[in-house]
Amino acid sequence: MNDPLVAEFLEHLEKERGLSPNTLVAYRRDLAGLAAFLARSGDAGVADDASAAGGAGAVDWARVDRLALRGYLGHLTRRGLAKRSAARALSAARSFFRWLHREELVDANPARTVASPKAERRLPGYLDRAQAAALFALAEARADAGRDADVRTLAVVELLYTAGLRVGELAGVNRADLDLLTNQVKVRGKGRKERIVPLGEHAVRALRRYEARRDALAARLGRGAVDRGAFFLSDTGRRLPVRSVQRAVTALLRAVDGEQGLSTHSLRHTFATHLVDAGADLRAVQELLGHASVATTQIYTHTSVERLKQAYRRAHPRA
Repeated sequence: MNDPLVAEFLEHLEKERGLSPNTLVAYRRDLAGLAAFLARSGDAGVADDASAAGGAGAVDWARVDRLALRGYLGHLTRRGLAKRSAARALSAARSFFRWLHREELVDANPARTVASPKAERRLPGYLDRAQAAALFALAEARADAGRDADVRTLAVVELLYTAGLRVGELAGVNRADLDLLTNQVKVRGKGRKERIVPLGEHAVRALRRYEARRDALAARLGRGAVDRGAFFLSDTGRRLPVRSVQRAVTALLRAVDGEQGLSTHSLRHTFATHLVDAGADLRAVQELLGHASVATTQIYTHTSVERLKQAYRRAHPRA
């Protein structure tokens, strides 16, 4: 997409709001979809400097109104897009028009009064306590066999579960972020917001065990070949990619989740679910997870209530 205003908006999101590369990609994709729809439907003109070689050119955003955006939502629905994805696309448009209005490039924000599709609330997948115990028993048994990769995977799953990290947050952990004396880790979350999360004893032992292997790898490869800042390293000494984390953790989960289709992110859900089940304060769980709003964290109360209902229906003779 070559719209100059969209490009300027994305630059604003990156430099001034510090949004992650993945979030920027999502904004770019959603705004490109909106621009393509407007160009096809004729609900907005094309700027005079549009280039035929460059595709549809730049939309005249000042001509976009509320009805055009409602038409776009209808188009997404007819395509079979999930309500959650359609709501995200509208949110991108809303943010973009808010920025245009603030920069006095449009007279009003037409997306402000467009109702967002009510997303279906899905309970997150998680491991119950027996599954979690099986997962860590398996990870420890493999690590005991001695392979560096398995020692690293044990440290990864322990850190994901003990601190409730997103996979991108884990991949971004630096050596300086881990304090294995006071048992805590500094985490850089969404929007580059930092938080301090405590570490459990099991995780600290696994991290120390991997740290010795990491240092031995760095010594073998030499200083110039190693990312000295990163804590988790690939076999070539670079920062461990997110995809490598996902592959290693998913392979373990498949062995214990009974084909439930759990993912790396399920360990974050498991962390929060187990805390809420044990009576942890919701505000504290919000801080640990790095949620901007406690409303996001409240999904874990629904998880607990739903589990209680299931137990009631199974056990009560007149349920």
